[in-house]
Amino acid sequence: MCIPKKVAILLASLALLGPATASEAVRADLRDGVAGRIRFLSTTPTGPSDLMAGRGAETAIEGELRLPDGARGRPLPLMVISHGSGGILPGREGAWADRLLAAGVATFVVDSFGPRGIGSTGEDQSRLSTAASVADAFAALRVAATHPAIDPARIGVMGFSKGGQVALYTALEPFRQGAGMGDRRFALHVAFYASCSLPYRSNSTTGAPIVMLLGGADDYTPAAHCARYAEWFRARGSEVTMTVFPGAHHGFDVPTPPRTLSRVQSARDCGLDIELEPVPTGRRWADGAVVPNAEIGGYLRGCMRRGATFGGNPEALAGAIATLQAAVTRHLRPGS
Repeated sequence: MCIPKKVAILLASLALLGPATASEAVRADLRDGVAGRIRFLSTTPTGPSDLMAGRGAETAIEGELRLPDGARGRPLPLMVISHGSGGILPGREGAWADRLLAAGVATFVVDSFGPRGIGSTGEDQSRLSTAASVADAFAALRVAATHPAIDPARIGVMGFSKGGQVALYTALEPFRQGAGMGDRRFALHVAFYASCSLPYRSNSTTGAPIVMLLGGADDYTPAAHCARYAEWFRARGSEVTMTVFPGAHHGFDVPTPPRTLSRVQSARDCGLDIELEPVPTGRRWADGAVVPNAEIGGYLRGCMRRGATFGGNPEALAGAIATLQAAVTRHLRPGS
């Protein structure tokens, strides 16, 4: 087996720190069939330009890889799960993993915050760029595809809020290519209440199917903005299923009732397409005016707002479970 030079250097440096268990070591691949807590290499790009150029400090992150009970025989589909701005929450990422495992789908819940010493980015999204979370999802795809129990052609990605953006942006070809994925791509993208107010757009996408699950009463990441993004993806060959649950707020799948989060940052009053090529450039929805890359930060400071509602809705959760189950059955084919 040939280990990339950068990976070999990192593994050697970690060895100097003393012995590590199998779960603590940074894994170059999962060919030995290990599961549980996995440490693996990603990068930390500061923004879309870095991600497209393959730049970013190498970073060891973690994920929890779980296989369905009694998994035997044919390789399994897998879902990479990307958390939101609040990190991995009780009753959300783990609960969705449980549901997928019961349906015969392996899961890989990626922690983009803990290994970087971050608790939350809800009040300050500049603490970690969304591009870094996108890089983490691609890194998870790369390492999970080497596991002997996983079918590399049936790996999907799903995420919540900031992670929902990850689920959408991993369908953009400039990001996939910048991450050095070769022919590897996700087979399904599932975005829960993603922010679509500042969408990245590219000349090409992977064309993989997309599922958007949105709250009709979401005052954090408005569903109407995602309807616009859905049409953009459809025009580039993706099959997009968009479901809006009436009366549901942001985080409609969590077990706690809705409450006001007074300090979270929301882009609900923004409206700017960010064209990735040849260099990131904004275009305002209101008048079509161009906002150069150097001025996008100023635009954001003018349109960002504070405060939003967050909490569960049992009816929306039930609908989301049914919709996801149908999408997984169709596109990832558990049991095949």
